[in-house]
Amino acid sequence: MTTTAMLRAFCDAVEQRNGKAFADLFTEDGVYHDVFYGAFAGREKIAAMIDDWFYRTATDFRWDMHDPVSNGTTLYARYTFSYRSILPEADGARAMFEGVAIMTLRDGRIVSYHEVANTAPAFVDLKFAPERIAKIVARQGAELKARPEMKRHLG
Repeated sequence: MTTTAMLRAFCDAVEQRNGKAFADLFTEDGVYHDVFYGAFAGREKIAAMIDDWFYRTATDFRWDMHDPVSNGTTLYARYTFSYRSILPEADGARAMFEGVAIMTLRDGRIVSYHEVANTAPAFVDLKFAPERIAKIVARQGAELKARPEMKRHLG
């Protein structure tokens, strides 16, 4: 499968609430690190993330990947992503994000997915209270500080 086809299949599976098709893009031991929900390891949990977690509080997903770059083992792609929130306080608002997907690949499948996402505009769209935003951002900061590549930056 070409990079472009894989990325389109990735986005289509989310938009179609097809967790199995999404999980099949990953290796058996693949891990999806979601900016909101954390890590999901293995195809079964990755499929559940799409079918259950993503659609628990949202609908009408739209995901597009732009300008992919790969050396065969690492794939980067800029993305635009949105969904319609069904949280009561969001009043049906469309939450919009942009970010960069970072995927480690093996034998044409995704071993690991990470993302760097600009979540701030979505928090405003969703009408999140400042305290809720602070809690989410604090968790994201703690996860960043726990990564091995940040060790040198903590001293």
